[in-house]
Amino acid sequence: QEQLVESGGGSVQVGGSLKLSCVTSGSIFSSCGMGWYRQAPGKERELVSSISYYNFTSVTEDVKGRFIISKDKVKNILYLQMNSLKTEDTAVYYCAADRRTSDCFKGSWWSTGTYADKNNYWGQGTQVTVSS
Repeated sequence: QEQLVESGGGSVQVGGSLKLSCVTSGSIFSSCGMGWYRQAPGKERELVSSISYYNFTSVTEDVKGRFIISKDKVKNILYLQMNSLKTEDTAVYYCAADRRTSDCFKGSWWSTGTYADKNNYWGQGTQVTVSS
């Protein structure tokens, strides 16, 4: 049974840091890619950072230089270190993983929109609130 469980969200002031964790089970870590998505009130869910099976990492421009994604293959945990947080980072953050575990692209993984909705496993989300 593939499961993803996020933790580490909370409330922080502008400029602060949080580290999100996503504990996984099943064959999640054999996935072609994993990522952290977020959804702010009234906005569509967006992918903010990803890491491929081959460890290529990507971030969206909004968080470049501030967010760092990593994974621990021994503990099967995906992390997102978030630094220099801004009020616009306030959102529910979701951990997700591609259902595919074979024929993975040997480059970056970036899965968005309805494709991501249909082809990812999803966690339940964790709230991050940044206040000024």
